[in-house]
Amino acid sequence: MNFPALAVVLALAATLHGADLPGVRRSEVIYGRKFGTALTLDILQPPNTNGFGVVAVISGGFFSSHDGINPSYMREILGRGYTVYAVVHGSQPKFTIPEITEDMHRSVRWIRTHAASHGVNPDKLGVFGGSAGGHLSLTLATQGRPGDPRAKDPVDRASSAVQAAACFFPPTDFENWSGPGDTQVGVGKVGRAFHAAFGPRSENMEDRLKLGPEISPIHGLGPSTPPTLIIHGDKDGLVPLYQAESYKKRADAVGAVVRLDVKPGADHGWANMENDLATFADWFDKHLRGK
Repeated sequence: MNFPALAVVLALAATLHGADLPGVRRSEVIYGRKFGTALTLDILQPPNTNGFGVVAVISGGFFSSHDGINPSYMREILGRGYTVYAVVHGSQPKFTIPEITEDMHRSVRWIRTHAASHGVNPDKLGVFGGSAGGHLSLTLATQGRPGDPRAKDPVDRASSAVQAAACFFPPTDFENWSGPGDTQVGVGKVGRAFHAAFGPRSENMEDRLKLGPEISPIHGLGPSTPPTLIIHGDKDGLVPLYQAESYKKRADAVGAVVRLDVKPGADHGWANMENDLATFADWFDKHLRGK
């Protein structure tokens, strides 16, 4: 069992994807370092840039690889003129979800600090991803925070908040997976399969009760949560539709703008899923560009 990766292997190229997808690709740009290892992202910039940027979270099962960056998959978003920052994070089993989350915060701070040099508005950033990448997208949407004005590194002074989010079939509440009380924090079907992602804190009940809310985006929902779109299949055998439904219900209760599109008959991924990124692009057009 595995969370399907968001993209497939692509050879490095000077253009985004041959003659049919022109633009500039800056590969393996360093946005931070962790234990001496570079954290990198790719900057995918179409020729008809619209001045806005979105973060693509390259993650499946909380594993991330540069080989998972597929510009062709993102053509619906690139075709609207968005500059895409494809972020690779530290992966499990070496790193846990809280540690991976910090990579994502760092990436947004780096992007915001350098956005103007790419012709991108630093005050209007979106984020998208699927499965684990969807979870991390929602984490940024609910836990984005101001930078430290006293930080030595100017990147750490920038905010990690995003202004719009869109995702496929995201885990939203690890404590209540398929229903109330169905915890997957280091236990259960998902918890056992990706035990390393939860780390040693999931070994005892007291720590598990603290870790669950920390890594579950549903607990961060509030009126200031940026507009969020979720597309989820009603036959998902890995991340139950209940995850998206409970997130939507909680959002409505606290005044957050969350739209849930349910895809009938769809499992955890479906054929031609990249076509649904046109809906993501519509969402960003509305909530970033105001169109």
